[in-house]
Amino acid sequence: MSIFLLFATLIFAIPLCAQQGRGVLFNEGWRFHKGDVAGAEKPATTDASWRALSLPHDWSVEGPFSEEWASGTGYLPAGIGWYRKTFHLVPTQQNKRLYLYFDGVYKNSDVWINGQHLGKRPNGYASFYYDITPHLNKQGENVVAVKVDHTDFGDSRWYSGSGINRNVYLLALAPVHIGVWGIAFTTPEVSATRALARVAVHVENETKNPVAVRVTAELVDAAGKIVSRGEGSGRAIATGGDVTMDLDVDKPALWSPEDPTLYTLRTTLSVDGKETETVAETVGFRSFRFDAAKGFFLNDRNVKLKGLCIHDDAGALGTAVPADVWERRLRLFKAMGCNAIRMSHNPHQDYLYDLCDKLGLIVQDEAFDEWEVSKNKWIKGWNVGAPGKDGYSKNFEEWADRDVRDMILRNRNRTCILMWSIGNEIDYPNDPYTDEILNTGRNPQIYGKGYQAGNPSARRLGEIAAHLAGVAKQYDTTRPVTAALAGVVMSNLTTYPEALDLVGYNYQEYRYADDHAQYPQRIIYGSENSKGYDAWEAVVKNDFIAGQFLWTGIDFLGEARAWPVRGSGAGLVDLAGFPKPEYYYRKSLWTDEPVIYLAAAKISHDGARRQGGSAAAHWNWTMGDSLTVLGYTNADEAALIINGHVVGRKPLLESEQQIARWKVAYRPGTATLVAYTKGKETGRYTLQTAGAASQLKVTVDRAILSAARREVAHIVVEVTDAQGNLVPSSSHEVSCRIEGPARLIGLESGDLASHEDYKGNKRKAYCGRWLGYIQAQTPGSVKVILSAPGLNEAVAVLTLK
Repeated sequence: MSIFLLFATLIFAIPLCAQQGRGVLFNEGWRFHKGDVAGAEKPATTDASWRALSLPHDWSVEGPFSEEWASGTGYLPAGIGWYRKTFHLVPTQQNKRLYLYFDGVYKNSDVWINGQHLGKRPNGYASFYYDITPHLNKQGENVVAVKVDHTDFGDSRWYSGSGINRNVYLLALAPVHIGVWGIAFTTPEVSATRALARVAVHVENETKNPVAVRVTAELVDAAGKIVSRGEGSGRAIATGGDVTMDLDVDKPALWSPEDPTLYTLRTTLSVDGKETETVAETVGFRSFRFDAAKGFFLNDRNVKLKGLCIHDDAGALGTAVPADVWERRLRLFKAMGCNAIRMSHNPHQDYLYDLCDKLGLIVQDEAFDEWEVSKNKWIKGWNVGAPGKDGYSKNFEEWADRDVRDMILRNRNRTCILMWSIGNEIDYPNDPYTDEILNTGRNPQIYGKGYQAGNPSARRLGEIAAHLAGVAKQYDTTRPVTAALAGVVMSNLTTYPEALDLVGYNYQEYRYADDHAQYPQRIIYGSENSKGYDAWEAVVKNDFIAGQFLWTGIDFLGEARAWPVRGSGAGLVDLAGFPKPEYYYRKSLWTDEPVIYLAAAKISHDGARRQGGSAAAHWNWTMGDSLTVLGYTNADEAALIINGHVVGRKPLLESEQQIARWKVAYRPGTATLVAYTKGKETGRYTLQTAGAASQLKVTVDRAILSAARREVAHIVVEVTDAQGNLVPSSSHEVSCRIEGPARLIGLESGDLASHEDYKGNKRKAYCGRWLGYIQAQTPGSVKVILSAPGLNEAVAVLTLK
């Protein structure tokens, strides 16, 4: 009999700033000082000499890069920083409860208002808020001060950034109001014909007297039609209480990656007969289940998870990333056939979940990379020298339950989220947990050799997992709890897998069949996988495997090898958002859309023979070089033509890993891949040898920007020859000058060994190109002027509205 888990939920997702009447972004008008300042929390302390800036802000990415820092965090500095903001209440805020809401501060934040300490939050990825009402000067100045302590710079295995690197909001709520994170949606029933939605609203009463409240909920479709309405009431609510109501919906449009249909939920609170607030939220319907024998089902349709893991930095921007930047990246992933994202290895920016809702990307949200004992943090390069031991473990005992709770309360109503992960590779063999079984068997991921008696016993894993899973279930029973296991051979001897609803396997494809036979009730999926064809074949050929999450979707800072490399090149897309050849290979495997792409690699450096990892999509090599030419297509056959000569024609299904390969001696000119389906030509892709660098070519993804929303334009600059062909060998230094009300917030080439100033206005081209981020400030016209010695100048014109 098939073992499965069934989850059906009606979901909303919306950034706090968009909630009607709930509050505003609080990002402007801050001052920053790098370093500690005695008494900086006191209102009387002067900050006139401090740097004026807008949030989000990451001071680490401002550099400079130095070998003295940690490879794990990208050889960038950390330290202590202070932020202050002075503000006055506006008339509409005078009689409200005011909450200061932080989407995330990395890390060890202490917050004061008018000298009154509000609290501390060690976790740099947690969202949190404080009621500042009792400490406000209603008719005068108010001073917010935030200390950020990232002194232990080598505290992470990847780049985390430093500072108030996410949005801040000021929420203005009535004395009786819907609580922050106070609306919860579940649906006991979801089908194409009917949905039953249950709305639970937590009401908070900050007055001294009990009140009678009425809550109404309206569900509105995209055309503005109210499709369902519910009402509930609560009497004599003294300090707080819950109001629950049901909504019936006929023929709901179901959310999916192919059709991410969303609705609007309007929740209105009335107090003693008077309407006091309405919260508008985006909602969606979907049902899903995981089956131990058949894999994953969404809306009763069997689906393979085609997932990517991501970290939350964006190269030049560090971890203070505007939403437009991630939207560009996520759209690239969707175009490749990706339908799922793993938020590695922590909760991410609030808007990222909104984007996944809108674009139709299934999400695994993850809490921790370590529990009570620290993992290795590499200082001089991955697995080089002595590791550091700083990290979250020192705060785990006191804060883990609260961090899990807040992750779920913050995000429990997001349509896109289908799983809560309580940990990543906590069972990495000998880092830190161990067991005598490591002396035997196959262990693809292991630190050191065999069993290490001085390390903590793996038996502890099951105890902690059961506790964390229990905490998660207190706040959401509509989704499964999972974790990503690296040492399955060891964890199988513990109760760790049993504590989970879903068991993620990291790079353990060879265990799938045996473990499925031994543990037939276990639901298995690939929580982290290599990009090789074999790992995907293990998903396709095994019905019981729900899918995979590739490491990674995009390159990221940190987790670096030895200096000068400062980041990981594991992505299908580089730091500048330029797809690599592997991207097109994966697209050929994951989509039915016609794909045709060509790349080549030197035989002497042909690590790409099997999957294209070191291949490059150009035809500028040295005369006589021995090349492996790789053709990526999902057509039936592919032919290679070089300078008009047909080198060969190959059937893709018979080709190793479904890549057409030819070994050739390089000659300049053209190389063309021709695709055939059912014997008919379906497309061509040509690489052309480029001549000498002659000019700059500029491309803009959008010419009209919203100044009010601080929208970002992506400027791609390419060094080309006289005919417009990209010159892949170019490393010209290109300068960027802006005339008009916009600012340059970063330049990124994707070169992981570059130590150029990320906040400068010039950067060397890498493989002939780079990307610039231009952010709108105020309405007007903007000219972006690009120049490089010896090349023709290029200009892009933007309109800011």
